[in-house]
Amino acid sequence: MTAELVRGQNHPLSQVRLEIRVSAGVPVLAGATLGDEHGTVPGAQWVAHPGAPALPGVEVSGQAAADHRLAVDLAALPEAVHRVTVLLALPAQPGGALRFGAVAAPRTAVAGPDGAEIVRFTLTGLDAESAVVALELYRRQDVWKVRAVGQGYARGLPALLADQGLPRAEELAAGIQEAVSRSLARAIPVPQHQDSSGPSAPQRSSSYDLQDPQDPQDVPAPGGPVDYSHPARRTRTAPPPPTGSPVPDGEPAPPVAGDAVGWSMEERLYNQVYGMFEDLARSTAAYRSAVDFADSRLEKELDQVLADPRSRLGTAGDAAREAAQARYTQLVDQARAAFDRDLAQLTAEAEVVEPALPPAYARWDNPVWHGYRVPTEPPMALRLGDLRLPESAPLRIPMLVRLPLERGLWIDSGPVEGADGSFLDSTEARRLALDAAVALAARLLAVHPAGEFAVQVVDPAGAGTQALLPLTRTGAVAVPPASGAAGVADVLGRLTRRVDLTQMAVRGGVAASLPADVDTAQHLLIVNDFPHGFDDRAVTQLRYLADEGPALGVHLLMVADREDADAYGPLLDPLWRSLMRLTPVPDDHLADPWVGHAWTYEPSLVPPGSGILQQVLTEVTEGHTKSE
Repeated sequence: MTAELVRGQNHPLSQVRLEIRVSAGVPVLAGATLGDEHGTVPGAQWVAHPGAPALPGVEVSGQAAADHRLAVDLAALPEAVHRVTVLLALPAQPGGALRFGAVAAPRTAVAGPDGAEIVRFTLTGLDAESAVVALELYRRQDVWKVRAVGQGYARGLPALLADQGLPRAEELAAGIQEAVSRSLARAIPVPQHQDSSGPSAPQRSSSYDLQDPQDPQDVPAPGGPVDYSHPARRTRTAPPPPTGSPVPDGEPAPPVAGDAVGWSMEERLYNQVYGMFEDLARSTAAYRSAVDFADSRLEKELDQVLADPRSRLGTAGDAAREAAQARYTQLVDQARAAFDRDLAQLTAEAEVVEPALPPAYARWDNPVWHGYRVPTEPPMALRLGDLRLPESAPLRIPMLVRLPLERGLWIDSGPVEGADGSFLDSTEARRLALDAAVALAARLLAVHPAGEFAVQVVDPAGAGTQALLPLTRTGAVAVPPASGAAGVADVLGRLTRRVDLTQMAVRGGVAASLPADVDTAQHLLIVNDFPHGFDDRAVTQLRYLADEGPALGVHLLMVADREDADAYGPLLDPLWRSLMRLTPVPDDHLADPWVGHAWTYEPSLVPPGSGILQQVLTEVTEGHTKSE
């Protein structure tokens, strides 16, 4: 079964001889760089491109083309190579596309020697970029994996090569483009009836493809249907009805949990939830666009009525206005009917998927938590809360983020608006924020195997003692929360030392030789009431942990009001930007980069009066004790 990757996701490779397939709507150049254990490419001789298409273990196309087949033999790579980076770039040709946002999203796939595809990845969300890192094959502890990257560069191929650590990147990029310009006449056109899925697979636009209104190929034919279905999800037909029953015309099949691609049920559910998010975003965008069109058409028709003195007054003017309003109502009603149909299907799917979610993806009121046991493997993702749009209430989509966390989290304890529209006082806002932090920390502890994840707390003024009781009372936090300036300095010093030593060991290739007193488990540091109790040195260490910690297993969970740190001025701006902001109450501060919706985020909280948090944390503590 082929795994459909999303940006940042990786997948193990069990075969050493691979074929990397690229399919694009226009000629592109494809290349590969060979990097060391740090990802650095030592020189131009480690770059395979149309001017030098063959390197040990890697061979790329010698021309720009719409379709590419790159051959990779992992066993034939030099011993010093730990990373193979696959890159794509638009040729610098007159009249050619200048940015990936103006063309169909490139599609990539990794296949084995038998031709069977192992993974696929569509490079969505590109706009002004003219060069992009598509995939990355990397070796970690003698195991090769592939990662979907999708990192674009608006400054083109020179910026991409410079980011790989290559000296004289501008000259190398110019040489590659010159080699491409000599081969453009041999570019392979895209067959209109094929794609990388096989000879009979239909051409489908990617879920995140950006359309350029200046490109006539991106404009649907007048009156033609627009397909808003999710391109990577299975299309099912309803089972045949019992004999003698009428056959429903076009009725969709009942939704099924796990109806998406993936190697395991967990991965299928993750992809299904992500597909639901994309479907809701797309359907809402279509509805809003239709309403905007109806508004503009009504305004135009009313302007035409007012501009004609003969129809401005009297019965003719009234009739024209009524007709314009009727057409407006018809358009809006049609758009709403289509949106309601999509919404009903997504709601039915959510009702089936939600009960089937594993603990890492489930709400705290899901019965799956009542049978909780400490897992033996960490999950691929974690639920931070729910997302919804104004038009789709009460439908909520789980907000899942990949693990390990790539950035820290910040729960904003600043002024929040209550259900009645009034702002809560600062004490209540801070309590709600810390409650959300405790629920999130408990979830992280619960979904990791015993001994592989630890939580530490910095509470300089002791203001969170009551809210932290679920963690401290059950022993889930092995060390009492640090208080005062001395406690802050001690915790930050130990975690900074851990990051420093781990970083040096990884770079030196001796990760297994860390000192015995260095805890190799992942750590979550909850910082309450920042910046109280922090001096300049502590602030510097906190910024360091926010930047370097996630890659080395140290994660931040800040509970803070940004206004409390105004005295630091712009010094802390990089810190806030490096963290993902969450809120303790519903708030529409999250925006997706594809259609620009403002999504309302709702935290995942424990139901009032529920004892499930105490039960789960007790189980976590007992599991940790047994593992020691």
